[in-house]
Amino acid sequence: MELYGQHSKSIPQKLTIHVLEILLLCLSFWILFQDGGTWIENTLHIHNSTVSNERRIIIFIFSVITFFRFAFMMTLLLKRAIPWEESFSVPFAFALYFVGFSLFILSTSKPIDFIDIFGIFLFVVGCILNTGGEVLRNQWKKNPDNKGKIYKTGFFRYSRHINYFGDLLWVTAYAIITRNWYAVSIPIFLFCLFAFYNAPKLDKYLKGKYGKDYNDYANKTKMLVPFIY
Repeated sequence: MELYGQHSKSIPQKLTIHVLEILLLCLSFWILFQDGGTWIENTLHIHNSTVSNERRIIIFIFSVITFFRFAFMMTLLLKRAIPWEESFSVPFAFALYFVGFSLFILSTSKPIDFIDIFGIFLFVVGCILNTGGEVLRNQWKKNPDNKGKIYKTGFFRYSRHINYFGDLLWVTAYAIITRNWYAVSIPIFLFCLFAFYNAPKLDKYLKGKYGKDYNDYANKTKMLVPFIY
């Protein structure tokens, strides 16, 4: 289904997404801090370390920030239509973050160190690039003088899809905090999704909408990873 260019408030779909994500947050809390970890250990035989809660607290704070950040963007910044299929596929993606990383961290008992501090820094940078980039673009679009023009300033001067790159950073931060090598599979999957599906699909739409202006922008600016790819 082609979504770009279709405008709608999609209120029922957005409410559905928010409710499902809140349920996923509750499930994450149950796994991390209540009887969920013990149940998973007994049922799935995943070791549930109870040595330290610091990492679990960080992971859950990441999830709460992510929920409110995306609720803000979806409610106030997203203008395109959201089909009902997406109102269920989006929470599925967040299940990977909220529940998936909660499972990956269960067996980890390593104390917090400088690598985790770097992970927290990465999370903050990723959130700024993703949400900050969208806020700046939304403000730019409100100027009548910019109607019909392509936005290529702010963070988007470094990458045509810098918001996707921001996503990669904060998701990678989750994986770092878990200290579980299997958790790396989630940011790798996300990179492949962005690099080989989402970004090329959006590029095709933008080239059709802006023509030569977008081609010139694309020739000067990397698609996803600033200065690299």
